[in-house]
Amino acid sequence: MAKYLLKRLFYGIICIIIVVAIVMVLIYSLLPKQRIFATDATFTKVLNNTRETYMNQKWEDYGYQDYVTYQEYLGELVKRGELDEETRESVAKLGDTAEKDKPETAVLTKQFQEEYEAKGYTVTRLDTKKVGRKVVNGGNAAMFATRPKPLTDRLWKYFTGLLSIDSIHNVEEDIPDRGLTFTLYDPLAEGKFSPAIIGNGTTHKYLLYFDSEFPYIHQNIISIRLGMSYSVSSGVDVFDTMTRSQGSYVLRQVTFPTGLVESSADNLHTATYMSGSRDSNMVAKDRFTDDYTNVDLYRAGRSKLGYSFIMGIISSAIAYCLGLPIGLLMARQKDKFIDKLGTVYIIFLIAVPSLAYIFMLKAIGTRMGMPTTFDMDSPSKLIYVMPIISLAMPTIANLMKWTRRYMIDQMNSDYVKFARSGGLTENEIFAKHILKNAAIPIVHGIPGTILFAMVGAIITERVYVVPGAGNLLTEAINKYDNSVIVGVALFYAVLSVLSLVLGDILMATVDPRISFSTKDR
Repeated sequence: MAKYLLKRLFYGIICIIIVVAIVMVLIYSLLPKQRIFATDATFTKVLNNTRETYMNQKWEDYGYQDYVTYQEYLGELVKRGELDEETRESVAKLGDTAEKDKPETAVLTKQFQEEYEAKGYTVTRLDTKKVGRKVVNGGNAAMFATRPKPLTDRLWKYFTGLLSIDSIHNVEEDIPDRGLTFTLYDPLAEGKFSPAIIGNGTTHKYLLYFDSEFPYIHQNIISIRLGMSYSVSSGVDVFDTMTRSQGSYVLRQVTFPTGLVESSADNLHTATYMSGSRDSNMVAKDRFTDDYTNVDLYRAGRSKLGYSFIMGIISSAIAYCLGLPIGLLMARQKDKFIDKLGTVYIIFLIAVPSLAYIFMLKAIGTRMGMPTTFDMDSPSKLIYVMPIISLAMPTIANLMKWTRRYMIDQMNSDYVKFARSGGLTENEIFAKHILKNAAIPIVHGIPGTILFAMVGAIITERVYVVPGAGNLLTEAINKYDNSVIVGVALFYAVLSVLSLVLGDILMATVDPRISFSTKDR
């Protein structure tokens, strides 16, 4: 069994890679890349050469291509020691286009073109042209090289960048006292015993700390990176988008590193490095003693995953508490009133589109005075009731259907007939034999039910305006946010593989015929 699980886990990883590859092919090869500008307000304001360079820069950001400008090339030459900084600055002032190809630039522009064409890039020159005193193509000259990203390179870069490890060399090398400090008394804990690891030269100031927020112990040493969002949550990683709290700000008495005390929503434990931020911002200078000034804020609401998971888990618990016993009762009362009534409910949930019965439930809830529009700032727990009922109803029907079927299949088995002939009562047969065997396939689905509670329900969350994870994928598709689409697809794929593997493990604990210690023969 252990060998089987390892093999299943290995094939699961292969399937995850294939799923992400297919999603990338669909996004980057089959859909026109101009669609990413459909909701871009900046794109409509720029024209001609400026628009051309803006488009190519955005296509690089979204992962369509590699994009190198002539100015970046000059900077690379300086790093390689092939060009001094003074010459680079004088050449940069002369420009990079044909009309300005003076001796100082002609050699470099030709070298840029030859070097990048040899690498498979396409080199483009956008020159300015004047008709009288009028510049007819926007006035911005440019020279750049572009190359479509191969799928293999895109996959490699994506999967190797999934985990980010913070280190003391993540920011500028001229920072003094670079290193890590372990303390038993966190400076933000106001003298209380609270272990923490504080970094200098790291991206995050606090690499490990404790606080009163679930899960109480937090770490920033290893970060998950599912891809940077450019439309849904501009500049925020997909994983952070799903896990950050939402809602209105929560003000607290905060003592800043400079000693300033004020009512603020700043969460100082989340501080990350921003080069030069303290010197350029007087507000930051009054509060911080270094450039670790970029902080998250305390908010009243939960994260997208938090809302989806809470409602998903509660609805699943309700579904199992109702669906399993009703399914068992239907099997024992086969073809009787309770069985027929349960069958009507199952057929109704199967036949009626989910959108229809959810709106029907919402209308009923409105008539009963229940809140049907989710409000993160509402103190009432009643806002959870209608979404949870809407989520539980189809799961109840599904469990009723399969429990009834598995029970009836087992009731007609040969071993049940032998048990009856042996003198066992119907209750003994039911409890010791039928129920145990019928529960095996149902148990297999429990991990999947728990894990997929984090995915959220797209239709339910849209109808009740729940700020959960279910809306994230559809929002990303509508806004052509490629990174979010790929990140969410990876998240779904990982949950699928984990649910299958955990289902096998749980099934092995229930089914005596399956053992982890059994050797292959």
